[in-house]
Parts: sequence; C-alpha cells; structure tokens
Amino acid sequence: MEGGQDILQMVAFFLHLSGAAACVVALAWIMRHGDRARADRIPILAALGCTAGWSVMHAALGPLSLLTAAMEIVRNLSWIFVLYSLFANDGRHESMKPIRPVVMALAFVEFLQLCLITIAANLALTSDLQVLVLQIVVMFRILVAVGALVLLHNLYVGATQSTRQILRWTTAAFAALWAFDLNVYTVAYLGGAFPFELSAVRGLVVAVAAVPLAIGATRGAASMRLRPSRTLAFQTLSLILIGAYLLVMVGVAQSLNMLGGNVGRLAQVGFTFAASVVALLWLPSARLRGWLRVTAVKHLFQHRYDYRAEWLRFTQTISRGTEDGQSLHERAIKAMADITDSPSGLLFLREELGSLELAARWNWKDIEVPRGSIGTGLSDLFEQRTFIVDADDVRAGKDQHGEGQLMPAWLLQDDKAWAIVPLLHFDRLTGVIVLARPSEPRSLDWEDFDLLRVVGQQLASYIAEHSGQKSLMEAARFDEFNRRIAFVMHDIKNLASQLSLLSRNAEKHAENPEFRADMLVTLRNSGEKLNTLLARLNRYGGKGPDKKSQIDLLEVVDRVAVRYKSQAHISVIERNNATVLADSENLEQALVHLVQNAVDAGTEDDRVYLNVLLEGVSARIEILDSGSGMSADFVRDGLFKPFVSSKQSGFGIGAFEARELIRAMGGRLDVDSREGLGTRFTVTFPLSQFAGAEPGEVSKPDSEVA
Repeated sequence: MEGGQDILQMVAFFLHLSGAAACVVALAWIMRHGDRARADRIPILAALGCTAGWSVMHAALGPLSLLTAAMEIVRNLSWIFVLYSLFANDGRHESMKPIRPVVMALAFVEFLQLCLITIAANLALTSDLQVLVLQIVVMFRILVAVGALVLLHNLYVGATQSTRQILRWTTAAFAALWAFDLNVYTVAYLGGAFPFELSAVRGLVVAVAAVPLAIGATRGAASMRLRPSRTLAFQTLSLILIGAYLLVMVGVAQSLNMLGGNVGRLAQVGFTFAASVVALLWLPSARLRGWLRVTAVKHLFQHRYDYRAEWLRFTQTISRGTEDGQSLHERAIKAMADITDSPSGLLFLREELGSLELAARWNWKDIEVPRGSIGTGLSDLFEQRTFIVDADDVRAGKDQHGEGQLMPAWLLQDDKAWAIVPLLHFDRLTGVIVLARPSEPRSLDWEDFDLLRVVGQQLASYIAEHSGQKSLMEAARFDEFNRRIAFVMHDIKNLASQLSLLSRNAEKHAENPEFRADMLVTLRNSGEKLNTLLARLNRYGGKGPDKKSQIDLLEVVDRVAVRYKSQAHISVIERNNATVLADSENLEQALVHLVQNAVDAGTEDDRVYLNVLLEGVSARIEILDSGSGMSADFVRDGLFKPFVSSKQSGFGIGAFEARELIRAMGGRLDVDSREGLGTRFTVTFPLSQFAGAEPGEVSKPDSEVA
C-alpha cells in the first residue's frame, strides 16, 4: 500500500513539474511572439506565472500544504482577472455591467479561502473540524468553478463570429482547467476525502492547457484551426462509439444485477451474451463503417476539395473562349473532369425524342459510341431520380434505382468508364457527362456526388443558354431575311400605288400631251426602280457606311416632285439651294417614303407641300400635308416601329426605313402631327461646310420625336 502511495506521489511530482515547465515556456513564447495590442496580454502572463508557482508548490509540498492552498488562491484570482480582461478585450465590459458583481463575488469567495486556511491551521484541532473545514473549502472551490464556467459560456456565446475566432483558444484552455477542478472537488465533496489520484493529474491538465493559452495570445490565433487527418477522425469516432456501447452495456448489466439472486445473475449473463452477439454482427458491418466514415469526413476534418479553388478553375475553364480550338461542349467536359482528375470524358445531349446522343469528346477517341447510344429509359430515370451513377457499382451488380438494366452494354464494357453525371436544368435533363477513371483509382463518395451534382447543374445552365443563343441567332437570321423581303414588298407596293394612280389619271387625261409626257417619265422611273431593286437589297439591314457626296437638297426635292407630278398635287414652296453631304439615291428613297405617306394620308384633292429651308449651319426639308394626322401616342410608340401602321393595307416600315436612311447619312428626321389638321416631317442636315461640327452646334427644330 505504501509502495503504491509513493508511486502516486512520484507521478504527481513529475506531472506538476511538467505543468510548471509548460507554463514557463508559454509565458516566454507570449512575451516573444504574443500580440502586444491585446488587453488580456498582461493578465495571461501573470496567470501563467502564478500557475507555474502553484505547480511547483504542489510538486514540492503536496496538495494539502497550506502554502499550496494559498498559492492556489492566487492562481484562481489570476484566472478570474483574465476572464474579466477577456470581456474587456471583447468590448463588452461596459455594456455587461452585471458581469462585474459576479466577478467580484468569485474573487470574494477566493479571499474567504484565506480565512478557512487560517482556521484549519490554528483552530481545527480535531478530525471532525478538519473534515468540516475541508468540506467548506471544497464547496467554495465548486462554486468558483461553476461560476467561472458560466461566465466563460456567456463570454463565448455572446461574442461575434469574428471575436469567437480570437477567444476560442483561450476560453478552451480555461474551460479545461475549471472543468477538471470542478470534477476534482465534486469527487472530494461527495467522497468526504481529497482524491489524490485525480489531484496528481492536475499537473498534466495544466501542461496541456498552456498550449492553447500560448496560441490564443498570438496575432494569428483566429486563422489557426485543428485539422485532424481522416484516419484519426475515423478511428476517434469509432473508439467513442465503442466506448459508449461498453458503458451502456456495463450500466445495463449492473442495473440487472440489482435484481439480486440467481434471477439477477441469469439476466445479467443473458444480456451480456445478447449484446455481444449484436456487437459481433453489427460492428463489422460495411454499412456501419461507411456511415462512420461519412460522418467523420463531414464533421471532423477538412474536406477533400478546396471549393474556392475548384470553382475558380471551373469558371476559368468555361470562360476561356474558343481561341484554343475547344468548343463549349469540350470545355464543359474538361471543367468537370478536372474536378475528379479524370483524363477524358464524353458529353451526351438529349434529342427531341428523348434519347441521348454523343455531342462532344474530350481526350477519348478510342471508344466506339453507337447511334442511339443512351436510350430514353435511362434518360428519363436520370431526370426523375437526379442521381450519379458509379459504373463500377453497376458492373458489380448493384442496382440502386433500376439503372442496371438500362445501362448500355458498350459503356460498361469499357473499363475506363467511371462516373455518369446528369446535367439538369430546371429539373429537365439536358444531357450527361461520362468521366473516365482517374490515374489513381478510388471509389466515389458523398463529397464527389455533392460537388459533381452542383457542377452538373451549372453546366446544364451554360449548355441550355448556349442552345438558346443558337436558336436566337437562327431566328435573327430569319428575321433579317423577312425584314429585307418586307422592305422589298414595301418598295413594290409604292411602285404599284404609283402605277395604279397613273392608270386612273390616264382615263381622265389620256388626250393631254403634257400628261402623256409625264406618264412616260413616271413609267421610265418605275422601270428603273424595279431594275435597281435587287441591287439595293444588300443595303437593308447592312452595316456598311453609305457613299456620301456633296448634293443640292433642292435638286433632290425637285426630282421627287417631278416623280409625283402626274399622280398628286405636289408643290415646292420654299426653294433654297443647300449643299450637304449625303447619298443622293438614299435621300431620294427616304423622301419618296415620306411623300407617299403624305399622299396616302389625304384625299385626291389635298395638296402636299415641300420646302427647302436654310437655318444657321443646317438645312431642312419639310413635307407638309393636310391629311388626317396622327395622335401623339402613335407618333411616340408606333410611327417608327416596324410592321406597325395606321393604314389598313400598310406595312408599317416606310417611316422606319426613311428614318434609318437619314440617320445613316448623318441627318435627323422629326415629325409634328395633329389629328384632323395634318402632319409635318422635317429632314435636317448640317451644311457641307459644317458637316464635322458637334451635334449641339446644329440647330434643332422645336418638335423632335425620332
């Protein structure tokens, strides 16, 4: 018995010396590398010094020495002061004023220990008094430990997320110290005697706690994290579960033993046998091991993937463009293959009938992919279940969702095929990517499934957007074609209107020689317009600049007036010579559209007036009619919109084409219209000598709509 006591004292001696040494090393480390700006730096240094002194006293004199007890009081007071400094460091010492009375109460309880030590030294002469004093001392120690732990909890829980990163190491160390003291003194209070076995381990606890105290006092403490390896995490979790199982089994067995007699012993043996059989059948289970492994991987250590780096690489691969010769489909395969280190892959896109057809390869040319490679059954299953297929599991006979019978034989026969990832866009299957086996074979796990599923959804959106862009481009080409045809039909309609009007007037004025001469001019012009119509098709919708030269606006206006001389009442009132830079043919075409609109807006007897005006550095052509006019809403929202017309048989592109032609030459088209009164179109160009002036230097009419 005495030999065992000597060994215990020796163990306690070395462990407390180790604790003192660890505190001194931590103190030196903080003085050299600690954050000098922290408010709790000096209190932590003082606490480490006091703790080192207490450890030395404990090693030299034992736990029941009066000097050791006095030094423990000093140590606890220093710890309480550190706790208050942590509140000050967190910035909450002013807003949490109730903390101060609690801290003062804990310090007061520690000071009461001095009175108890004095009583124990001078007045506790009998064993009963000594036991009473011990119980009071132990009770006070329990109160201090509980109060300190509560304050630590409030400190950490009430801190912001960024402050927790700084406090976690220091609070963890003090929580360990006070929690162990609470256990020691709780056992002492319940047992009526000081537990020397637990007291011997206090030095080891101090040595261990000194490490996080040193870490927490450095500037980089917030960024430091504990990252255990996968093996350690899995084994730790396994040991915890096994230990919990054994504790439960022992507890139940002891409870059954309380029945007493042969019945209790029989129940105890029966339960132990049944529990052992269950353990032998359950613990080696692959499902259980898999669950343990997944749980450990999810919660106890760093994930396999650096998601920030993976997402940056994924984005760079997709957005690299086609300068390297790879299409979007090939880049999509590579972006997903890079995540799992797969050397190659295939992309299948869904056809209209539901089957998946090969759309692109990436570094996988030796595999033969037949027509109708993946049937509609498997594609529908992918869309319904949204799962990732591990080809090795299918080869091994595992069939989780019914995919085993639907997998194509050509895919399973190639050992390189490893994973089939569906691409889902708004719960609709866009396609699948088949990944080749990486150079270092491994099994797919939950982390692979989660990441590949998210990447598949992102790729599906890119592919769907790309398909939509292609469809829009095709629609735009058809729209451009239809637009050109509409312009052609509009020009033909204008020519037909002129010829129709000419034929009606011919019935009235066929005997008039002047009319016949004008009719011949009109017919010749119409023939020329029809002959040049196809040559002008390339201009519609084209982006090339028109050829501009110096032209006289009055000459262009006169040609337009002559064209309509035999068809309508056209008069040129204001005649001013104005030279501008424009394309004569295009300008005449634009004026024809505007004059034709003016003629159509009135009756046969209404007149249309043309004016050529000079105003400052610009010249204007005005087309005025006294027709029905247009509303302000139609001028704003419909006049210059293609295929919107106020005329029953109109195409709605004359005003639009006129405005575009005039704008292309550097001019501006404005309109002023009143319902029931008529309309005025104004074409404005800068004079040729001011053609390079800023837009603000060219005068504008009062009413501008275009």
